[in-house]
Amino acid sequence: MAVTGPDFISLQVRDLERSAAFYEQHLGLKRSAAGPPHAVVFDTKPIAFAVRDIVEGVDLDAIAQPGRGMALWLHAPDAQDIHDALAAAGTTIVSAPVDGPFGRTFTFADPDGYHVTLHDRG
Repeated sequence: MAVTGPDFISLQVRDLERSAAFYEQHLGLKRSAAGPPHAVVFDTKPIAFAVRDIVEGVDLDAIAQPGRGMALWLHAPDAQDIHDALAAAGTTIVSAPVDGPFGRTFTFADPDGYHVTLHDRG
């Protein structure tokens, strides 16, 4: 028996609709028809990505930075354009765009404080 790799990633969020709208409006993600009522699953490939209601016992307000220690990278062919739009909208940019082995790369903080890195080279 062996694990073949990740096949689903979700973030627990304070306000499901606010977070879903952020990812739709600012990153261009599209909602999938799949998913339970407590989550919004996006039509991402090859790995499904979702935002979901907070699980009982989790207090995001008690955490300095949700997800600290874990890196979430998303591919975006137009990373620089997304950066520019996020910055113009007042989104916190954690690290400015740089060119590296994964192409144009930058990190922003989503509405719940998760740090998400976008890169344009797959």
